[in-house]
Amino acid sequence: MIELMAAALFSFQEPSMTSQDERLDWWRHERFGMFIHWGLYAVPAGAWEDKGTGHAEWIRTTAQIPLETYDEFIHEFNPVKFDANEWCAMANDAGMGYVVITSKHHDGFCLFESEHTDFDIMNTPFKRDIMKELAEAAPNHDVKMCWYHSIMDWHHPDYLPRRGWEEDRSSEGADMDRFREYLHAQVGELLTNYGPIGIMWFDGEWESTWRGAYGSELYKHCLSLQPNVIVNNRLGARGGMAGLTGMDGYAGGYAGDYATPEQEIPDAVEKGLDWETCMTMNDRWGYNAVDKNFKSTTDLLQKLSDIVSKNGNFLLNVGPKADGTFPQESIQRLSEIGDWMDVNGDAIKGTIGSPFKHLPWGRATQKFNGNNTTLYLHVFDWPEDGTLEVSGLTGKVKNARVLGVGDDIQIEEHEGVMVLHVPSEKPNIHIGVVAIEFDGKPVVFEEPSISSQTTTFVHDAEVVMNVGSPDIEIRYAVIKNHNTTEIVVPTERYVEPIVVDSSCTVIAQSFYNGEPVSSVASLTFDRVSPEPATKVSLVIEGTLKMSVYDGSWDEMPDFSTLKPELVEFVGAISPMPEAELQGRLFEGYIKVSEDDMFIFALTSDDGSRLYVHEQLVVDNDGLHGPQQINGSIALEKGWHPIRVEWFNKTGGATLNLRIGNLGGELNEVEASMIAR
Repeated sequence: MIELMAAALFSFQEPSMTSQDERLDWWRHERFGMFIHWGLYAVPAGAWEDKGTGHAEWIRTTAQIPLETYDEFIHEFNPVKFDANEWCAMANDAGMGYVVITSKHHDGFCLFESEHTDFDIMNTPFKRDIMKELAEAAPNHDVKMCWYHSIMDWHHPDYLPRRGWEEDRSSEGADMDRFREYLHAQVGELLTNYGPIGIMWFDGEWESTWRGAYGSELYKHCLSLQPNVIVNNRLGARGGMAGLTGMDGYAGGYAGDYATPEQEIPDAVEKGLDWETCMTMNDRWGYNAVDKNFKSTTDLLQKLSDIVSKNGNFLLNVGPKADGTFPQESIQRLSEIGDWMDVNGDAIKGTIGSPFKHLPWGRATQKFNGNNTTLYLHVFDWPEDGTLEVSGLTGKVKNARVLGVGDDIQIEEHEGVMVLHVPSEKPNIHIGVVAIEFDGKPVVFEEPSISSQTTTFVHDAEVVMNVGSPDIEIRYAVIKNHNTTEIVVPTERYVEPIVVDSSCTVIAQSFYNGEPVSSVASLTFDRVSPEPATKVSLVIEGTLKMSVYDGSWDEMPDFSTLKPELVEFVGAISPMPEAELQGRLFEGYIKVSEDDMFIFALTSDDGSRLYVHEQLVVDNDGLHGPQQINGSIALEKGWHPIRVEWFNKTGGATLNLRIGNLGGELNEVEASMIAR
């Protein structure tokens, strides 16, 4: 009966989903949004008794405030100066196309009226539904309303785990299935009671009690309610703060529609990946009265240019005060950003990323207009002599201008270098933008990239080559003799991925109108013999030996010098149940069904390592959130000794190992594949 009730609880019709591209079109166009972290934590404003002034939205945990004490803030939260129209107008004036606000953060307090809890805005002195007022105001200011909603909940009695310091708050009787019912019900309210919502932005998914399958359920639940809503990737393992790994439905879950690096901008992003950097203006997400370490407007705009040049979105945070107003520093920066966007917004909105791998003086974006292309050069370091050089660029130029200046500028070309004669005075104090209109697409001379899943293989390896401009031809050659001194010229025309089946070096070069226009790229491949299988006379299949150690570490300890607190035999490589200040060592054998190169994906929070035949295959050491690292090794059919080391300090506890053949899918390591 219990199983039937649970099935009914999380059953729903498979949503008739709008295609992912259709759902993401508006978001890709906007490129810039406002994040708002607001809740009861604005009342203490970052300070608590003798615990210092360095807190913010995590203050209940970082200052270790008992639940009953923290709950009293509900009687003090009265944001009488809150004005939904003013907030939405500031977002629009700054050139932002959407607003993502915390409907509920980790503390469990809801800024909306909920039938499923009394811990909400209607039980404060304010007694007004913040979300309702924002959802009504947003369309009037041409911004889309979006919700942040925390999976983690420090207030709900059924959410597990408890905080490590909550010694007097029993978890007896807590039921995560019951909490998931609550979570789904509140998401239902948010996607039913407030009109069309642009994004459901989840967070707090990293604790061991939350499973990938739960993320899949939640994703489908959202789309069943609003088929056009976008859902971010924080439903399963997002790959740490970088947020760009684990996008393949880790642990049976669904990774969402786009990746979410936090407080950082990746150096490079996989082609075709939708992503969004979320970042604070100062050091904290929620309001902290003494945090005055605000980034400059120039820095924020350069970050926006950098992100959009890599096909990303920028979600810039504001932490409002308890009275419902934005900090003056945030207001000033939003206004200054808006002034720049009024002139240069065409270089941000509706653009795609740069065709260049690197520009020494700034960034670039581009926009397609029918058969024409506008290339926007975001010049951070404006040339004082009025001469801007762009190496490796050609094409049919129709005109060029500096945004906000007016008159067309002159362009010359000299041996693959486009020289732009711009005014010597920078058009604004932040970033000057030059727009070049091309008939067709710009042609960029760059070295081709050569890539493969691994450069060592047993049978063969697929090799992929890319170059940014479609007008560039790639020519390649395969050199079988690594040690040859013969000069080899790439002559084969690259059309589709090639396969190599022996040790070799692949070289490639870019050509334009039959002439080479780049240096030669190369990548070396080695065909190897697999590690021999271990001859074992007797194994007990389905289990590994697990040793458990207590301790506090910042990096992987040497378990051989430590005495385990517990030794037992387990059927999976897992941290369950959740463990803080603990290390685990898994030892035994893993079986593979054929001779091949195998890819291992090790995901952990905090550090982990994988050894096969005492060879370090994956090193995922250190303090970090859920993070996936891959490694490969050639193995012969049969059993192979394996060792997985893992430790966790505090917070979430994640450990998962997957395996796949070279070029194939990664799958869970099942019990039938392990032994001791």
